[in-house]
Amino acid sequence: MDTLSKFTIPGILFMLSLAFSFWLSQQGKFYNGILFNIHKLTALGAVVIAVIQVVQTLKNLNPLSLIALFLLLAAICIVALFASGELISAGQLDYALMLSIHRVAPVVLGVALVWSEFLMVRLR
Repeated sequence: MDTLSKFTIPGILFMLSLAFSFWLSQQGKFYNGILFNIHKLTALGAVVIAVIQVVQTLKNLNPLSLIALFLLLAAICIVALFASGELISAGQLDYALMLSIHRVAPVVLGVALVWSEFLMVRLR
């Protein structure tokens, strides 16, 4: 249960970021600057806190395990979210493709984090 409590704050920030992203998506292509910045800052805060917690947790685990694979997948999704979000806001590349990546990556991220957390709890 201790491992689960470490990821409560990043989980809450992730949910806030998702809530703001749904709110932003209802506004169309031109975003409200304040909501957009809150969305970006909550996402960044969730990532920073989660990385700190993951590094502390992985010190006690076998780095070649399935958990490391799920966490690597989660890290790739986070990079994809930041990159696609930036490219959407800059209006570069294919908007539909970037929006699709930005919508699929949180789902894959959530699944990867839930599975890694499940495996971490089982190992303890």
